[in-house]
Amino acid sequence: MNKIPNRQAICEVLMEHAKEDRDIVVLCSDSRGSASLAPFASAFPEQFIEVGIAEQDLVSISAGLAKCGKKPFAASPACFLSTRSYEQAKIDVAYSNTNVKLIGISGGVSYGALGMSHHSAQDIAAMSAIPNMRVYLPSDRHQTRKLVEALLEDQKPAYIRVGRNPVEDIYEEDNTPFAMDKATVLREGSDVLIVACGEMVRPAKEAGEALAAEGISATVLDMYCVKPLDAETLLKYAESAKAVIAVEEHSPFGGLGSMVAQQVGANCPKKVVCMSLPDSPVITGNSKEVFDYYGLNAEGIAACAKAAIGK
Repeated sequence: MNKIPNRQAICEVLMEHAKEDRDIVVLCSDSRGSASLAPFASAFPEQFIEVGIAEQDLVSISAGLAKCGKKPFAASPACFLSTRSYEQAKIDVAYSNTNVKLIGISGGVSYGALGMSHHSAQDIAAMSAIPNMRVYLPSDRHQTRKLVEALLEDQKPAYIRVGRNPVEDIYEEDNTPFAMDKATVLREGSDVLIVACGEMVRPAKEAGEALAAEGISATVLDMYCVKPLDAETLLKYAESAKAVIAVEEHSPFGGLGSMVAQQVGANCPKKVVCMSLPDSPVITGNSKEVFDYYGLNAEGIAACAKAAIGK
């Protein structure tokens, strides 16, 4: 079982590149431990900035550094980064089109029992609504590495949301298909299309396997690139499917499901079912308990898919 969370994979990639690229700067809001960035701070103290619990300053300072030619990666809990510093992300980063990579750690319901104040179930919608801001939810540590390596090569704003806990590998270290801003096809089928992002990709993949065992052919897409959404791949498989299921660790409004429904509805109308967290404070529990309660697991996704196509 994998014991490396995606946040640690981010740190590993940044440390590898920081040895040669002195312009890489990591900033934290009293979150180096929870972001798994303490090793970076120790190894590269001159390329690390601790701003304390001041998310607005975190983002604005990052934007200033970017304008000076630096490559800032600013990490903070997703629940705070996407709300407390929203104006700074909108104006200082996106409107000014600065090379700032915002890393939302412990996304979704990762903080479990800490409740709604620490959950980030609105960040995909909020960040996606900002012009020039890209939004990514990598599904495992291998894809996270590929994504960060790609982001180091461009100079555009981005928001990356990762969970707190390790997730089971979907890919292999030497076999991680990756194309920037293109969904990864995990399996192909003709009965139903399942589109997922972030930590929902693993149960979506398992649901596809379970459906295949019952004679139901499912396409499963890892839509790690929520914005820009890979509409080309989405529509290619939606056209031949009887129904489309979108699965996300997010509010039912404005996230992956809304974007999928918008594209499918406008281009190849099919039934779209959006599986998400509820429009209410979620139950108390760890991520698995929350996902199981709301059916955001392989069994729930498979059942939803069968119901959508009348099986």
